[in-house]
Amino acid sequence: MPDQLEALVARLRELATLDEDTGRRRLPPERVLGESLGMSRGALREQLAVLERLGFIDRTQGRGTYLATPSYDFVRTYFRISRDLGYLTDAEFSESRLLLEEALSEAAARRATPEQVAQLRADVDRMVASQESGDFDDAREADIAFHWRLQHIVDNPVLRFLHEGLSHVLRDDIAARRQEVAEGTREHDDRTDSVHYEIVDAIAAGDPVGARLAMRRHFGGVALGMRAG
Repeated sequence: MPDQLEALVARLRELATLDEDTGRRRLPPERVLGESLGMSRGALREQLAVLERLGFIDRTQGRGTYLATPSYDFVRTYFRISRDLGYLTDAEFSESRLLLEEALSEAAARRATPEQVAQLRADVDRMVASQESGDFDDAREADIAFHWRLQHIVDNPVLRFLHEGLSHVLRDDIAARRQEVAEGTREHDDRTDSVHYEIVDAIAAGDPVGARLAMRRHFGGVALGMRAG
């Protein structure tokens, strides 16, 4: 199936034409596609349905079929179901997230502009202030915003794809930990939030190694918090 899909996509790219009104690559009608590809309409529809579920084509009745940029829904669903079925473990997801965040912080130290550094620092200010005031939901959202902004500074589509999938799987865990703090069943280590300042300082200084190590300290605190529970 993968080889068949890859071969089909290569042919679809050749047969697609640019729609001047939308700037998108439009595919011919199914009948024309089937004749060009030497496929029955049933077999073609089956393959197109798979590509549509993966987000690589967009079919709208009355408007036609277009090649599309996939959303993050596929990787989010794939990772979540893989975890639910026990094929991938929480420990594996957590380790992968750590390795990815370390790489992102290192790259951001080479690329971030002063304005982007200021935005990162504002996210941490909000995170710490919200946690101290007891607004744990806002602290969580600020935490998510910080890491989202970091991967947008790096702006690598492959890393962003992985980041979205991993963040989706671990988002509930982050929320659960902060909720336990709110309910008094878990002690919050303030260093988990404030160490973000060390990450920002290293990025501002253009220190890739320091940024990576600060990120590792941050996730080390998170891991300790998880084990303590």
